[in-house]
Amino acid sequence: MRLADTFAALKATNQKAFIAYVAAGDPSFDLSLEVMHSLAEIGADVIELGLPFSDPLADGVVNQMAADRALRSGMSTARTLDLIRAFRSKNTKTPLVLFTYLNPIFTYGFGKFQKEAVEAGADGILLLDLPPDEASLSEELAENHGLSHIRLIAPSTPPERVKFLAEQSEGFIYALSRSGVTGGHSAPAETIPALVAAIKAHTDTPVCVGFGISNPEQAAMVAKSCDGVIVGSAIVKQVELNLTNPAQAVKDFTKPLIDAIR
Repeated sequence: MRLADTFAALKATNQKAFIAYVAAGDPSFDLSLEVMHSLAEIGADVIELGLPFSDPLADGVVNQMAADRALRSGMSTARTLDLIRAFRSKNTKTPLVLFTYLNPIFTYGFGKFQKEAVEAGADGILLLDLPPDEASLSEELAENHGLSHIRLIAPSTPPERVKFLAEQSEGFIYALSRSGVTGGHSAPAETIPALVAAIKAHTDTPVCVGFGISNPEQAAMVAKSCDGVIVGSAIVKQVELNLTNPAQAVKDFTKPLIDAIR
């Protein structure tokens, strides 16, 4: 209910969501926890938590390096659940969405992971390499223990597939501002309004836009045509540049982006 309640409250006050992505355990368990709390303190509406994986094919170099730092610090799938529990011991309100690939949670046990993630305090999951129509072909992969399954829709997604993904969406839809891997190396596409409109023609699920958003001006521009803005690599870069005190650096960088969409 945290995701639904958050978006309902934002809609009631005509505000847009700010969704912040960070890698779990980057650069360490304790410092990562501080970063998560700092994001909640400055008004991030949802936190996307990347589950460290050794082969993150959809990620650009910034997020790849973050996953590597996390893995070298001792993070694992089980420790990511511990991180969620630690966050929930002080924050029971901010929704948490897991951003992951199938491999680590399939190895852990697909149903077991979802069940324990919900018990730990996670609210949603974005499985980058498990298309929903393929998941439905497997009894195990079709399991859902209460996590909202977030769907990705790209500018290149065919109209009939946009309809399919939108109609069975949960939580919110992650609309990509452009094709490619994660990273803030290019400005958001000018086609965002049309993409969001095409998605909204088939669903009332909130549509949030990410990929390539790295400054307040871009955030404000994107927010005009969607329900929320997602910023990942630009925030993760602040961790990379400030490994001894990433929480403060993340706060200083992210607060102007949040203010820009309010």
